Amino acid sequence: MMRLAVIALLFLSNCFMTYAWYGHLKDFKHRSLLFVIFFSWGVAFFEYVLQVPANRWGSTWFTPTQLKTIQEVVSLTVFVLFSYFYLREPFQWQYLLGFALIGLGAFFIFYKF
Repeated sequence: MMRLAVIALLFLSNCFMTYAWYGHLKDFKHRSLLFVIFFSWGVAFFEYVLQVPANRWGSTWFTPTQLKTIQEVVSLTVFVLFSYFYLREPFQWQYLLGFALIGLGAFFIFYKF
C-alpha cells in the first residue's frame, strides 16, 4: 500500500513540475521571462514538497535507480497527458513506440535476473 502512495506522490509532484516547466507556454506567453521564471519557481516548490517525501519513503522499498526509473515513467506519462489535454498537442505513433522502448528499459531495471 505504501509503495502505491509513493507512486501517487511522484505522480502528483510531476503534475506540478510539468506545469511549472511547460504551462507558461500556454498561459503566460505574453508575460516577461522574469515573471515566468518566478512563477514557475513558485509552482516547483510544491513539486519538491511531494517529491522529497516520495523519495525518502520510497527508498524503503526501492533502490535509488528504481525510484528514478519510476519517476521517469511517471514523468513521461504526466507529460503525454498534459501535452495532449492541456497544450492540445496531437499524439503521434512514434511517441507510443518511444514510450514502449522506455517501458522495456524500465522492465530491465526491475527484473531480477
